[in-house]
Amino acid sequence: MIRKWFKSGDPWIWLIGGAVTISVIMVIGLLLMIGVRGLGHFWQPPIVEATFTSDSADEQRNVLGTIRSLETVSAQSVRESGVSVPPAQNFVDRYLFKLGNRDLTGQDFEWFIADRLSDFRYPLDAIQLQRREWGDFFGYLEAILEDGEVVAEGEAAFDVLAERLARTSEIMRQINHIERYEIGDINKKIEAQRLERRRVELANNLAPEEKSRRFAEIESNVAQLNAEYDVLFTELRAVRDRSLRDALVARTPDGRTVTIPFANVVRATRANAMDTGEKLVEYGARFWEFLSEYPREANTEGGILPAIFGTVMMVMIMSIVVTPFGVLAAIYLREYASQGPITRMVRISVNNLAGVPSIVFGVFGLGFFVYFLGGNIDRWFYPEALPAPTFGSPGLIWASLTLALLTLPVVIVSTEEGLTRIPKAMREGSLALGATKSETLWKVIVPVSTPAMMTGLILAVARAAGEVAPLMLVGVVKLAPNLPVDGEFPFVHLERRIMHLGFHIYDVGFQSPNVEAGRPLVYATALILVLLILLLNLTAIAIRNRLRERYKSDSD
Repeated sequence: MIRKWFKSGDPWIWLIGGAVTISVIMVIGLLLMIGVRGLGHFWQPPIVEATFTSDSADEQRNVLGTIRSLETVSAQSVRESGVSVPPAQNFVDRYLFKLGNRDLTGQDFEWFIADRLSDFRYPLDAIQLQRREWGDFFGYLEAILEDGEVVAEGEAAFDVLAERLARTSEIMRQINHIERYEIGDINKKIEAQRLERRRVELANNLAPEEKSRRFAEIESNVAQLNAEYDVLFTELRAVRDRSLRDALVARTPDGRTVTIPFANVVRATRANAMDTGEKLVEYGARFWEFLSEYPREANTEGGILPAIFGTVMMVMIMSIVVTPFGVLAAIYLREYASQGPITRMVRISVNNLAGVPSIVFGVFGLGFFVYFLGGNIDRWFYPEALPAPTFGSPGLIWASLTLALLTLPVVIVSTEEGLTRIPKAMREGSLALGATKSETLWKVIVPVSTPAMMTGLILAVARAAGEVAPLMLVGVVKLAPNLPVDGEFPFVHLERRIMHLGFHIYDVGFQSPNVEAGRPLVYATALILVLLILLLNLTAIAIRNRLRERYKSDSD
């Protein structure tokens, strides 16, 4: 009976179905874990106050912060760390508190044994400040200062806090605009004049009088730019002085009083005094900041806009490059090449190329694209900038081309499979009606096989968007000061280095100086990367389905 059941094939069907079910459950569970931990990072937790009693029982410490996690560990491991635990106790509960105030205490997070903490309190006057430097601050607001004079204190200080913070944030945006755009534009023009001078020096076909005239013109332009720079610097200094007018006085949990300039504060919240609606508004503001701002504090704070932009730009350029090359290669192998041993060897090589480790492509891209191709471009077209490289260093274009090589076998194989599935009768019918082989290929075969080409592109995008290893060699950096697209000619700067979501995850998760602070950002960034890949794939799938329906209806 059992032997007959096995011969029927039903056990293998159940085995395959069970394996698929387990795989789907694991994928859904992984996505849920990333989603919950990533999105939960932006929710404002309550600020907890407690009293911690030390081993000697005569020293108490006031603790204020948010609870990051609770875990149960063996009492033996706690004893080995130097903390005394009653002999009869086998397990210990401990809390990981985010205390902030790293500039005062030297650390953001600290573990506390639950048995030595008093009952939790939730003071309404406790505040949490997100700062541009030194991480978060937890304490109690005492007063608001303007030019060193108290303008509000006590409960009235909370009413003035939001107004002064908004005013200072606007001033900080002005400072950023002057530094990044206005002064940055002048610096670029000065650099352009320096390169122009170098270009004139290298020009052997210019007469000495012409060189002298151009040198004088360059010196005049530089003098004018320096004068404009002095005006902007004076304006910048005045704006900076305005940003330092407002400050707040806060008291730390251990009783110290500190003065914090509003220029160093990004956001101030009173978590324990916020209702659910206010927390939802705060959640939306933090999530939008995460998507639209630049990172700060070694990528453990702020947003990931450059990483999102860099990932999308790289995938788009890679798709533009890999699609025509992969499609043309597949068409040649299937329609024109003689099906002999050489063609079979090429197919085997293409299939094997898909299994080459990605870091090998990165090494090839660094050697061929960056050093050889980029170095020669610099020598031919940008000699005045040497020895500083222009295209001879890792950048967006080289990262995109490296990923195009990496995903080329996927597009070739998918396109060739689509061409193989075209019925022979369709080819013969087109030829019988008088069409040439070229007309049959480009007007009949290629349009019908377009969905297969899109399938190859979908697989290429899914793989390329998540690659990290080769990008570390050919164009991705920890922090890119400028986006590769801006209002400066030629508007798209392919030579610039970019940030990437995958590398950002690696950097925050494994290279961050503050691991606990960066851990929630790992999940949040991973969630954004998954959603971005899903969005790109859904777009390609929608295009493929539309093409499939179109040519299906045409064939009917």
